[in-house]
Amino acid sequence: MIEEIKQDADERMGKSLEVLGSNFARIRTGRANPGLLDGIEIEYYGNPTPLNQAASITVEDARTLVISPWEKSLIPVIEKAVLKSDLGITPASTSELVRVPLPPLTEQNRKDLARHAKQEAEQARIAIRNIRRDAINDIRELVKEKEAAEDEAHRAEEDVQKLTDRRVAEVDAALAAKEAELMEV
Repeated sequence: MIEEIKQDADERMGKSLEVLGSNFARIRTGRANPGLLDGIEIEYYGNPTPLNQAASITVEDARTLVISPWEKSLIPVIEKAVLKSDLGITPASTSELVRVPLPPLTEQNRKDLARHAKQEAEQARIAIRNIRRDAINDIRELVKEKEAAEDEAHRAEEDVQKLTDRRVAEVDAALAAKEAELMEV
C-alpha cells in the first residue's frame, strides 16, 4: 500500500513537470517555436479548436513561424486569433498561409518573460509540495488504521521527501535552462 502511494506521488509530480514544460514552451524566446502558438484556439465549424488541429505550424527561419491552414477560408480567423492572443505579435497573411514574424526581444521583455518563467516554476514547486503533503497524509492515515508500522511509515515519509527534493531540483534545472534561453541574445 505504501509503495502505491509513493508511486502515485511520483507519477503526479512527473505530470506537474510535464505541465511546466508545456507552459515554458508557450513563453516566447528569441527563436521561433511552434509551441508558442499551442494555447491559441480558433472557431472551426462553430467549435473552439486548437490552432494546431486546423493548420500545420512550421518554422520558416529563426524568427518566423508559418501557419498553413487546411482550408483557405480559415486564414482571417487564424489571423484574428493570433492578434487576440496575449503574445504581442502581429501576423501577416497571404492567400495561402499566415506568417508570424517574431520581433527581437528587448532587455525589458526578456526580464518580464524571465519573471513569468519564475512564476510558472513556483507554481510547479507548489504543486509538487501539495502532492508530497497528500502522500504523507495518506501514509499517516495507514498508520492510524494500523495497516502500516510506524517505522515503515517513517521510512516512506523520508522516501517521499527525497522524491520531492529530486522533483524540485528538476524544476529548478528547467527554470535555469529557460532563463538562460531567454537571456541569450
